[in-house]
Amino acid sequence: MVLLNPVLVQPIGIVRNSLGRRSFNEWEETESEIVVSEEYKEALFRLDEFSHVEVLFYLHEMDKDFRNKIHPTGNPVYPLMGAFATRTPNRPSRIALTTCRLLNIESTVLRVKGLDAYDGSPVIDIKPYTGKAIENIRIPDWLKNLKNKR
Repeated sequence: MVLLNPVLVQPIGIVRNSLGRRSFNEWEETESEIVVSEEYKEALFRLDEFSHVEVLFYLHEMDKDFRNKIHPTGNPVYPLMGAFATRTPNRPSRIALTTCRLLNIESTVLRVKGLDAYDGSPVIDIKPYTGKAIENIRIPDWLKNLKNKR
């Protein structure tokens, strides 16, 4: 067994939106604000030249009952999978990564669309999405079917 030391991470900002547990299925169309700490204002310089950003954030309201194996989307019609083989928000580190559309930046506030974070989620980092395409990706059939239903 490998014992790892805890890692201390300082948030750079916070998410503001109308998402709560009851409205979470609406995240793809929800606009959010990422309020960045004033000390990082200069770090946002020219980020507005990108159409999308990758947001790393802490899942502060997720349950701590991590399970190693789950059914994707909690639906038993899908095969049992290891948690790391899914996009479940129930993760041992409670850290999430989402690519979302950058609508605009005003001072230290980024307005984005499609961020699947609850209101009040601490933001750990922001990176520009560069559109790097990955060739020859492989995804399981159940996920292809799920994507086709959307």
